[in-house]
Amino acid sequence: MITRERGSMLHGVLLMALFSCAAFYIGSAHIFTSLSISPMIIGIILGMIYANSLRMHLPETWVPGIQFCSKKLLRLGIILYGFRLTFQDIVAVGIAGITVDAIVVTITIIGGYYLGKLMKMDRDIALLTSVGSGICGAAAVLGAEATMRTKPYKTAVAVATVVIFGTLSMFLYPIAYRTGMLDLSPEQMGIFSGSTLHEVAHAVGAGNALGDGISSVTVIVKMIRVMMLVPVLLILGVWVAKRNSGSASEGKGKVAVPWFAFWFLGIIALNSLSVYLNTLSAPCGIPVWGNELITFVDTFLLTMAMVALGAETSFDKFKKAGAKPFILAFLIYIWLLGGGYLLAKYLAPVLM
Repeated sequence: MITRERGSMLHGVLLMALFSCAAFYIGSAHIFTSLSISPMIIGIILGMIYANSLRMHLPETWVPGIQFCSKKLLRLGIILYGFRLTFQDIVAVGIAGITVDAIVVTITIIGGYYLGKLMKMDRDIALLTSVGSGICGAAAVLGAEATMRTKPYKTAVAVATVVIFGTLSMFLYPIAYRTGMLDLSPEQMGIFSGSTLHEVAHAVGAGNALGDGISSVTVIVKMIRVMMLVPVLLILGVWVAKRNSGSASEGKGKVAVPWFAFWFLGIIALNSLSVYLNTLSAPCGIPVWGNELITFVDTFLLTMAMVALGAETSFDKFKKAGAKPFILAFLIYIWLLGGGYLLAKYLAPVLM
């Protein structure tokens, strides 16, 4: 009986892996690579197409495998994401980038949540949207979802909002900078774009379009925001426990410690040490090809998680969420443009 259950679960996992392979194949097309649209985004779209078409025709015994991908593999993917980051990145941009990042992340998450509360929208969607906009898009939404344990459709709605406005910024920033609409130095522009763009892929795409003098600062400042995911998840775990403390359900008031966040931080430390050893030509550092392989595996795991989340999301649930999440994401977007510009223009030079 156990073997049969495991076999059924494996069917669900393999189905998500198949969809992920399709997402990678589709994502390799020139139109998607030129737009810096990652396989993760394509994956959640494929998952939603599956949820609204074929899902009812497949055995329910496959559902545990799909849920395994959206829970366990998601946490593993977030942990391995640490191989993209190093503490050396923090030193490279200095106090100016760190301070601007911290202000943007704090105001975006807290302000976005209370703005959503003022709009009387679903609290979980408001928080997920704010975390995604404030830190690193879909990856941050997934990390927050793993801590909050919300319903999959809420995660899908939040991911949709950050993808829309992040993609818009990726095209808007280079045009605004080159036409003189943004009166910023190359360093200031790098801090502005890195501290306000939603996805890491968006930061890479916009950075490349902005030029060599700006792209490195953009990506590094963006990656520092990604590191801020760890303290945010820890605070979020405590806050969720406090919010649910009045519930009579067993365990509702307990702090859901996001242990994967500590592993994520540990991987960053390991990767930082490896980079340092490689600069010394030490044989024990992780080779470049090894890091690239880990990054590929990590992206594949996160894509499987995105497909699984999409597979739990029907269009009826999007209708249930309504237009408010997108209105909230738009208001946060206005703050990122205006507030981020002012911080990069006037605060960053003082701290440089």
